[in-house]
Amino acid sequence: MPNNPVQIGEYECGPQLPLLVIAGPCVIEGESSLREIALRLADIASEQEIQLVFKASFDKANRTSIDSYRGPGLDRGLELLELVRDETGLPVTTDLHAPEQADAVASVCSILQIPAFLARQTDLVVASAEAAAKHGRVVNIKKPQFVAPEDVIHAVKKCEASGQGDILLTERGTTFGYGRLVNDFQCIPTMQEMGCPVIFDATHSVQRPGGSTTGGNREMVPILARAAVAAGADGVFLETHPDPNKAKSDGPNQVHLEDLPKILDELQQLRDLVNQFA
Repeated sequence: MPNNPVQIGEYECGPQLPLLVIAGPCVIEGESSLREIALRLADIASEQEIQLVFKASFDKANRTSIDSYRGPGLDRGLELLELVRDETGLPVTTDLHAPEQADAVASVCSILQIPAFLARQTDLVVASAEAAAKHGRVVNIKKPQFVAPEDVIHAVKKCEASGQGDILLTERGTTFGYGRLVNDFQCIPTMQEMGCPVIFDATHSVQRPGGSTTGGNREMVPILARAAVAAGADGVFLETHPDPNKAKSDGPNQVHLEDLPKILDELQQLRDLVNQFA
């Protein structure tokens, strides 16, 4: 069985423990903006006593348009994430897209995130698991939009077979028709039965795929996040930006940075209430 709770630096994520929050901008837009967001998140984490992991992507490899901004790339992206980690003291995470990236990512990031579209790619899952085990890191597998929750067990078994027992699973919506995602909150307890803590991705769950760029509805993020925590999610993933309408990726789904403290306070109160009934 996987390890549960999962240790992430000084944090613990699992049943009846404080909520884990994974937050940050969708993509690294530059050093100054990254530091601005990271320092504010570090302040929020300290003020509200939150277990917060900083997230940003070094490459958005699945952008709809070939002309869309993708990020600074692996080497510069990891340099900037290392800077954030060292300056704020926050653990950091990012997504990776190819097996050969795994060891470099694991040398910097506390959590290696497997994107939903790639969670069935055996070579990527195995390389990430092996690198995470080597460096004492955690693997976060995002449930694909096209996979039933009970079938995520195959990715879990690939990690375990590769020597990695520290595994998070993330629910991020399921494809419904051509241009919408829906959330079945049965996914949370179903995946928890696999022995892994489960994170709810509130921002990607409000995406509206299709067209030249992906749309979304950030007003629904707090509602879905509260529902997920009430359903027992062990953590929440929230992308955030000081000016989401000007973000270079996934702006419609990102939460205004100024709104984040209120949202997180509500989620913590709900988590405390749920833990009383566990």
